[in-house]
Amino acid sequence: MVGPEDIVVPVAGMDDQELESVVGDDVLDDDLAEDDLVDDDEDDEDEDEDEDEDEDEDDLGSLEEEGDIAADYIEGLLDIADLDGDIDMDVEGDRAVVSVVGATLDELVGDDGEVLEALQELTRLAVHRKTGVRARLMLDVGGFRARRRAELADLGRSMAAEVERSGEPKKLRAMSPFERKIIHDAVALAGLRSESEGEEPHRRVVIFPAK
Repeated sequence: MVGPEDIVVPVAGMDDQELESVVGDDVLDDDLAEDDLVDDDEDDEDEDEDEDEDEDEDDLGSLEEEGDIAADYIEGLLDIADLDGDIDMDVEGDRAVVSVVGATLDELVGDDGEVLEALQELTRLAVHRKTGVRARLMLDVGGFRARRRAELADLGRSMAAEVERSGEPKKLRAMSPFERKIIHDAVALAGLRSESEGEEPHRRVVIFPAK
């Protein structure tokens, strides 16, 4: 198990600025009966379905394993930093989601979530070192990402409406990949087009009017 002693962010006793810095084709017999052909097709379909189910189970198992490793890592980090908080693990779509709940942990979020982003990358690294696979898990603290998702969805909708009224492209401020994805989704739902431009950490979304 990858423990927090392997990858640790000092938290206790640090101010926000210090924290943020850390952070072939078949040939058929002519005499083959039609019923036999149907049975063969059904057998192939059954095999395909079984394979898909096995793959889904494997994927779910891998994501659950990622979540367990990440939860252990974060729990150890909280112990070292002497911070309280319960840890929930879930799977949403194609990624594991680990959440620290039951406490307000502003130290682990930082301004605009900068510290949270750094901790997420460290947690992904801890999972990668254990599994050998690049993790896409999401870390949330105190519901920050859930609240931020709602705020950004509203922003994306309002900016799309503004671009639709003016007919002029709108460039937003620099955002993290997590934030940009929410904006892109909101703009697409509004029927407009958006693109990301620039280089990290100054990459931003540009919303364009419908053609």
